[in-house]
Amino acid sequence: MARPDGVVIVSESYWAFAGVDGSLREGAMPRTRFDRVPLLRGLLKLVAAFAPIFRRTGVARTRDRWILAALMIVPFGFVFLPTTVAWIAWGVVTVALLAWIFRGRTLRLHGAEHRAIAAVEERRLAETWAGAARPSRFSLRCGTNFAALVLPVTVLAERAWPLAPTLYTPFLVTVLALALTMELWRAVQAAPPRIARALLLPGLGLQRLTTREPSLDETRVALVAVDAVLRRELG
Repeated sequence: MARPDGVVIVSESYWAFAGVDGSLREGAMPRTRFDRVPLLRGLLKLVAAFAPIFRRTGVARTRDRWILAALMIVPFGFVFLPTTVAWIAWGVVTVALLAWIFRGRTLRLHGAEHRAIAAVEERRLAETWAGAARPSRFSLRCGTNFAALVLPVTVLAERAWPLAPTLYTPFLVTVLALALTMELWRAVQAAPPRIARALLLPGLGLQRLTTREPSLDETRVALVAVDAVLRRELG
């Protein structure tokens, strides 16, 4: 994930944050025993993805953690508002969340994150570091693709929900939609690249808004984080 002041690269076991100021922080990812349990494994994996941010020893300051938590939790309270007011409030919070996530240099560092990961996959790390190669800034594994998938799944989950609506229904539908989307995400990621690209076209299109062409220095920031994770993964 990209942040205004650096890039976080995450593997199954480790994470590393390289800052634009030259700093490097590293940590271990939480492990789970439910990797073979459908739906639950996806939810736990999604929660674990936020570990580098929400841990006290992570990459975010206390204020940033509180802001992100509030922007994610507050919308569940909109069930107590009239429908029109709830939609307006949801729109305001969504805009605020996006503005907070993509503030500063985040868009360019997001492109750098994708380029660094593509450099690993294409085995062109040295050339990318030197600026001789410029792998794509668009990625099939980007969270933007996941967001593009979760929206239609959520709509379908709401329409197919079999129980009478209650105050906690929006929460349950959201959790179910996230779990189902994670299973779909796993299937798409395991598909041949051409099929995956076709299924993720909406998300790839959105990446034209959520990324910008990074400079070589910004790409090197992401490559430092990649290097740190690879060194730990490979022992």
